[in-house]
Amino acid sequence: MTGREAMSTTSDGGVGGDYKVVLKRLTHQLLDPVVRGMLAIGLRADHLTVLGFALSLGAAVAFAIGKFRIAASIALASGLCDILDGQLARLGGRVTRFGAFLDSTLDRVAEAALFVGIAWYYVAQLVDMTINPGRVIANAQHNLYPLTFALTALNAVLGLVGSFMVSYTRARAEGLGLECKVGWFERPERLVVLIVAGFFGLGPVIPGMLIVLVLFSYATAIQRMVHVWKITRSSGSEV
Repeated sequence: MTGREAMSTTSDGGVGGDYKVVLKRLTHQLLDPVVRGMLAIGLRADHLTVLGFALSLGAAVAFAIGKFRIAASIALASGLCDILDGQLARLGGRVTRFGAFLDSTLDRVAEAALFVGIAWYYVAQLVDMTINPGRVIANAQHNLYPLTFALTALNAVLGLVGSFMVSYTRARAEGLGLECKVGWFERPERLVVLIVAGFFGLGPVIPGMLIVLVLFSYATAIQRMVHVWKITRSSGSEV
């Protein structure tokens, strides 16, 4: 992802602060030997892109059936592929526009799949409670009410929309020829939140982390809209 994002207008890998630049540089240094080994055996960036996408779909299925820790582990492996594919393209001298396009497109679908998987799980629990009313009473004894499941599923959907808005606001701005490399809460941060929450398993962490993710995703989208408004006004490009 890293190397090919530089060519893609649909990626949300902007510079949110100096710490991201430092972290990216350190990550590259640590993974360079691994990447060179991949190059030696003939692996290409597109191979890792597709593998990472497939792993994300697997993680989404695991979320959907309630295997949250397994889902988090698979999503972590997918994230590693996402880091390595860009570095593989860069070191292999195969940074292409199609590679950047494929990477960004599959990233969007992969992230959406994770949110859909989480939403599916909570909706499925609601459906099960309508078929088996005894579960409502059992869950209520643990302070888990149907409204809790409904709101968590809704937050997963809102998180999906928010993640798309963060990407879209930058893509649209750059499509208009405006630089929009701002934002606190981009794709790496969203994935870290989902992965960390998933490792806690079923419980109050996932609902709470989804609320955090929704709030910060929409805040980032608004931050980008404000940024575009400011630069268009200051440049006098608006009629």
